[in-house]
Amino acid sequence: MSTDGTDGTPAERTPERAEPTGRESAGRESAGAGAGASGASPELARLAAAVKAIERREPADGPPAASAPPRPRAEAPAPAPATPPPAAAPAAVPAPSAPLPQEPSAAARAVLARGGAPETLAEPAVEALGERAGELLAEDPWLVLSLAGVRPDQADGFARALLGDACGPGDERRGRAVTGWLMQRAADAGHTALEWSVLLEALRGQSVPDAEDALRRAVEEGQVMVFQDEPEGEGRGPASDDEDAPVTVLLALDRYALAEESLADGLVRLLNTFEAESDEQADAERPLDSEDGTDAAGGDAAADGDGAEADPVAVRVRADWAAIEAAAPSSSAAALVRAVAASGLVTHTGGEAARAEPAALVAAARAAGLRAFAAAHTEDGRRRLAELLGAGAEDAAVTVDGLLSGAEGPGRGHDGALELDLLAVLDAPQLDVERAATLVEAVPDGARLVLGGDPAVLWSAGPGRAFADLLAAKVCPQVVSRTPDPGPVGDLVSGIAIGELEPVEAPGKEVVIVPVREPAEAVHRTVQLMADSVPRAIGVPVERTQVVTPGHGGPAGTRALNAALKERLNPGPGRFAGFDPGDRVVYAPGPGRAVPGTVVSGDGEGLRLDCGGTAVVVPPERVRAALRHGWAITAHQAVGTCWPAVVVVLPGDAASSLTRGWVYTAFSRAQRHLSVVQGVDQALARAVREIPAKERTTRLRAVLREQTADAEPVPQA
Repeated sequence: MSTDGTDGTPAERTPERAEPTGRESAGRESAGAGAGASGASPELARLAAAVKAIERREPADGPPAASAPPRPRAEAPAPAPATPPPAAAPAAVPAPSAPLPQEPSAAARAVLARGGAPETLAEPAVEALGERAGELLAEDPWLVLSLAGVRPDQADGFARALLGDACGPGDERRGRAVTGWLMQRAADAGHTALEWSVLLEALRGQSVPDAEDALRRAVEEGQVMVFQDEPEGEGRGPASDDEDAPVTVLLALDRYALAEESLADGLVRLLNTFEAESDEQADAERPLDSEDGTDAAGGDAAADGDGAEADPVAVRVRADWAAIEAAAPSSSAAALVRAVAASGLVTHTGGEAARAEPAALVAAARAAGLRAFAAAHTEDGRRRLAELLGAGAEDAAVTVDGLLSGAEGPGRGHDGALELDLLAVLDAPQLDVERAATLVEAVPDGARLVLGGDPAVLWSAGPGRAFADLLAAKVCPQVVSRTPDPGPVGDLVSGIAIGELEPVEAPGKEVVIVPVREPAEAVHRTVQLMADSVPRAIGVPVERTQVVTPGHGGPAGTRALNAALKERLNPGPGRFAGFDPGDRVVYAPGPGRAVPGTVVSGDGEGLRLDCGGTAVVVPPERVRAALRHGWAITAHQAVGTCWPAVVVVLPGDAASSLTRGWVYTAFSRAQRHLSVVQGVDQALARAVREIPAKERTTRLRAVLREQTADAEPVPQA
């Protein structure tokens, strides 16, 4: 049994499915029973009938299910099967050979050792299961599946060692644990929900004898939540009441279901902050010159003709936006200003060059007296953003992590909300659903939020696709930049974004294709490009050149490439846990985060890094899990960062993993020069043309459309 290291990339380990089209409106139902695809299971027929009866405020046929904990937006439980199969009694647990130690970690180690599992899992077990981890593992050995890196076959072996003949594949505890494991694997792959039929098939693949019964119990016990997804009729409302309408049942872990509900609530709150006003109302508004009339949202106090206090936010905002629009450097930037003036929530899309537009918005808003900030995904993105903001406004550029932690930006008020009037997030595609919900919740009433980014890049490392779902829901103004990325690299990636891979003119060797046949040749040519050709012919030094490849394993993955590059560029014995001073590394302080750095030294406190001018110490016990060599990285790790020169390596064994999003992300990391070590032949063009992205099953789009079903259609810029 082993655990996997953290590299900040999502693991695509869940059975793939196509995104259902025309099913964006979801009716939510907390149910005591679940269902498969329409017509494929009697459970579905009962669930669908119950849902429709509830929506019509009619009693459902059949006996009600047992009560369950409250669920978001649930109206009533669906009926359970009339004759549920009897639950098997839990297998008896043999008495332990000796009492467990009192100390939690020691108790967990004792049980793990008794079952033949690595004792290094003790601390993660206590963190995941609490102080009774040892006792809980002894009672239910399959709980070990809740620990990262543990597989079902390993958990089965652990259970057999502890329970002997008292365990088997049909044990209810095993079914419950495997269900949770599969749902978490789906989350690791980016899904916030799974179709009933997909999860049912996955359970059968893990040798769960009665998979349908296992899912029914998971729903009844509140382990997973049930939601209905059905096609929309015309317009944006739910489909008709046709009882024969096809229904898809989705299952979700509560943390992701609640995050999507919370995010939708927050987005709609911001969307409803500012209501459209008539021209007469606008002409009647006038700001006061009071020095102490500034409200918490940055507006000036004002009074109407009767002496009643007017809306301070509306007065201040309308008074300022004309000047802000006048300062816009381009037509796209002006369109963004107009959209922001009229709505508390706006999306902005475009490539790298388009980042100048929200930056100009923030700079002009600050000049007009508003508390405006712009947030990027990475420290490199923050530095580039600060350059765009110009002198005097550099402190307005923050990272999302720094903003949420309070280490950067305006800080929070007494109510916990960020003290700002305008926030532009430039890397919104990298927000997973939980992080997006946290960010939106922190934006105060009366403030404006611009969620911007490049929709063609890879989605977030964590579950969800919050930005893509918001765009697809079309519930707020959307501004599409008309500013193209410059140069041959810009021309190349602009074509890739629309599914076209065409040759580009590159008179200054801005784009170079290096064909290879074997992985060993790919590694050799990559080292040659990095160490010699690019510095000599292009003038970009090694430390400003980055290698990007599809995966970590394989003969031309990051491990093999980093080993070869270290031998050439910084040879050494690896005396600090495999690292030497001068090694380029990628540090993963948490899931979905990849921070480039350089090893400075090592001592008893850990490995000391320089991460873009920030000193970081990685404790010895975290080095193996959180640190990798960084001359070569994956595209997921590269998102949010750009380099003057990039070498993209495409070995032959990577052909099946390529998508348009991956190619676009990898190629667009290059600012001046792109070398492509090409070993996949026509698979590259096919991926760009035919495989946009690996789909994710989410519910946010449906929740947003339901919450705004009665709103007027939103005009798009």
